[in-house]
Amino acid sequence: MVRHVILWNLKEEYSDEKKTEIKAGIKEGLEGLMGQIPGLREIRVNTEPLGSSNCDVMLDSLFEDEEALKGYSVNPAHVEVADTKVRPFTARRTCMDYRV
Repeated sequence: MVRHVILWNLKEEYSDEKKTEIKAGIKEGLEGLMGQIPGLREIRVNTEPLGSSNCDVMLDSLFEDEEALKGYSVNPAHVEVADTKVRPFTARRTCMDYRV
């Protein structure tokens, strides 16, 4: 199994209200991929970090293996969510993939 974790910072230009809307869209879009991506076992998006955090959104997902993770990255359903709900609104992305 492979865990895929991403942390994003939203662009600072957005109001708090707009950031809340963006985070909801990211969560809905990414969690909505469950059942659409071969080898995707779990997917959760956290949009409510504690004040001690230095990021706005976290993706925590689990894949059968590295091949499934590679397939996810180019899957049209994932690419659409990334291109419409994530990338336009984020300023920084940090990723860690590891075997579990």
